Amino acid sequence: MLFWIFAALLSAAIAAILVLAALRGGRDMEPAAAYDLRIYRDQLKEVDRDLARGVIRAEDAERAKTEISRRILEADKALAAGEAAAAGPRALTIGLSAVMAAVVVAGGLALYFRIGAPGYPDLPIERRKEMAEAARSARVGQAEAQVEAAALRGPLPEVDPQFADLMEKLRAAVASRPDDLQGLGLLARNEAAVGNFDAAIAAQERIIEVKGDAATAEDSATLADLMVLAAGGYVSPEAEAAAEAALALDARNGTARYYLGLMHAQTGRPDLAFGFWRGLLEDGPADAPWIAPISEQISDLAALAGVDYTPPGAGRGPSAADVAAADDMSEEDRQAMIRTMVEGLNDRLATEGGTAEEWARLIGALGVLGETERAKAIWTEAQGVFAGRETDLATLRAAAERAGVAE
Repeated sequence: MLFWIFAALLSAAIAAILVLAALRGGRDMEPAAAYDLRIYRDQLKEVDRDLARGVIRAEDAERAKTEISRRILEADKALAAGEAAAAGPRALTIGLSAVMAAVVVAGGLALYFRIGAPGYPDLPIERRKEMAEAARSARVGQAEAQVEAAALRGPLPEVDPQFADLMEKLRAAVASRPDDLQGLGLLARNEAAVGNFDAAIAAQERIIEVKGDAATAEDSATLADLMVLAAGGYVSPEAEAAAEAALALDARNGTARYYLGLMHAQTGRPDLAFGFWRGLLEDGPADAPWIAPISEQISDLAALAGVDYTPPGAGRGPSAADVAAADDMSEEDRQAMIRTMVEGLNDRLATEGGTAEEWARLIGALGVLGETERAKAIWTEAQGVFAGRETDLATLRAAAERAGVAE
């Protein structure tokens, strides 16, 4: 209620300022007749002073005063006529000012209802971070999330009897040999395939336990993947811990980075989520399973994070698939298509920059066209752009070697 009282008072003050400004502007424009009257009255006083000092004779003073008085009468009539004529426009000015004030106030309120949040208090950045951290800490655990997800999924589809028989045999074999990593791996994958996520997660956890210090980042990332699938896409604290364990072993593990980004998106930290997903999207590869879901959401995520971001999209340069598809064309058409895409990519990288993969794509495409000098120049330029970034330089060097321009 206090907000609306303050908003009403502020709106009224703004409206009053607008109306007063319009009226003051009209008053400040003095009519010419009023200026003339002031001059003529000063002239009358000057004649009296000249007469008193003996500068002019009495009869001359009388004639001058008569002429000045005549002019005063004419100016007074002109002023009266001007005021009468200005009464209409002044009323119109007041009316227009009032309408303008109403439009400004109503427009401001309409805009607030459109993009604002009536009834909600201000949320400073630090407060939002605190709320996000509280939401992250209050997440339900994996077991509860799986129960909720199972209820939403409903009953599982019938399993083929022959496959069901094979699963029973696999379960029995793993039960008799609980440290058999190959059997555990088969069990985890197939239990997940039939929707038996509890058993799949248990099998994957057993794999990590059996391997001990030899467990890989991919083992933990697979566990996180199974947990998220079991929870219907929700990243539980347990799934987060598995993803963190994967990243501790391999900071570039794509599955772990994707799920940590998803966790931050689910708990109100789009800025952190964007950091994870942008790197994944730009690092590729294009056929990675996380590319499609990230591509669909990255623009909205960037907006929530307050970042002006244009994701790398299809058609921004020739890919390996583009070049392969050109094999079905005539040689002339094939060369023309590739050259068009190459020039577009070259122009964009020259003006906007791009990822190491895009620079590598350009080097490779120029090699296909036989333009080794240009490919070599791009390779040299790319080494300067990505200096000190060993992973990117390795990608570029591989492309340069394929194009035959690596030194």
